[in-house]
Amino acid sequence: MQLDDYLIVVAMLTDTILMVYMSKIVDTSSNLIPPGEDVSQYSEAEIKSRITGSKYVLVVEQMQIVTIWLVKACLLIMYFRMTTVLPQRKLVVATSIYVGVSFVIMEILYLGVWCRPFSQYWAVPTHSIQCSAATNHLITNAVFNISSDLIILSIPMPLLFKVRLPLKSKLSLMGIFMIGAFTVVAAALNKYYSFSNPFGNDWVLWYLRESYTALLCANLPLIYPLVQRIFKLRNWNSISDTRSIHAPGTKSFGTGKSHSHWVSHNKSRSKAKPYRNDIRSAESQEDIHDPNRNPSADDGPEFITSAIELERRTSYEKSLGEFSLDSPMSGRTEQSRMKDFNYNAPT
Repeated sequence: MQLDDYLIVVAMLTDTILMVYMSKIVDTSSNLIPPGEDVSQYSEAEIKSRITGSKYVLVVEQMQIVTIWLVKACLLIMYFRMTTVLPQRKLVVATSIYVGVSFVIMEILYLGVWCRPFSQYWAVPTHSIQCSAATNHLITNAVFNISSDLIILSIPMPLLFKVRLPLKSKLSLMGIFMIGAFTVVAAALNKYYSFSNPFGNDWVLWYLRESYTALLCANLPLIYPLVQRIFKLRNWNSISDTRSIHAPGTKSFGTGKSHSHWVSHNKSRSKAKPYRNDIRSAESQEDIHDPNRNPSADDGPEFITSAIELERRTSYEKSLGEFSLDSPMSGRTEQSRMKDFNYNAPT
């Protein structure tokens, strides 16, 4: 297991706590008191119940924040592995810094600035509306949460439009991105209902929907081989194999274990390693049970890494067809053409 695997397990635990305490909030009042209501008329039992409900709200808010930001961290770690040789790597690093800094700022403001002393978060009544309605925190959370979600969604989006895939495979990719887009919508709506109808239960439903869909979006790329088998989607690697072009004296490459995996075809075709034998370990039942397999060698989810390799392979093979042996560019080495497409030259 890798770091993001552990983080997603923690996110599932925090989301479970979120659901448990959210079910208690529905049946419990808090220190968010309707305007004009006379607190002095509350009985001792009512005050104790509202104090308990206010503590539930505090737990729910923290579990929601931790769950969502852990999911962001998992996605960024996955992107970091995928973009090893891509220009998007810098954007992934910058987004990771933004997500980490936004989490620290938001927690400092929520736990130490907006409501002082901290015990006012469950006081009945409170000295400040920030201790009951938490309007400043909700605005801060909405800005950081939605902006980072949009950036994370935009990182792999260019690939979806550039890569040439069968319609069925492309629709499955678009489905995953639509789930991510729904997470952003849910984040916006839970804040909208928190402001427009704070005494209702609509905000509760959208809080839960956001966490559900965020976890689903983070896990779908990693279980794509299972989805592929269920819906009988073709192996994208095999698609690119049918479009392989071999110019005299050139090399071809596959999308198997790494971005720099090159297979020489100087020998006869019968002795060359078939490209179909180099499929991703996530799709090979034999490779799953191979004790010598190194899971850390995988660069990321097959459904995206294969698309990246397919696009590069197509661009590289196109370049081979554009230059004849008599052209001025024919003097360039094979390694220099590989570097044009962000491949590591073979050593």
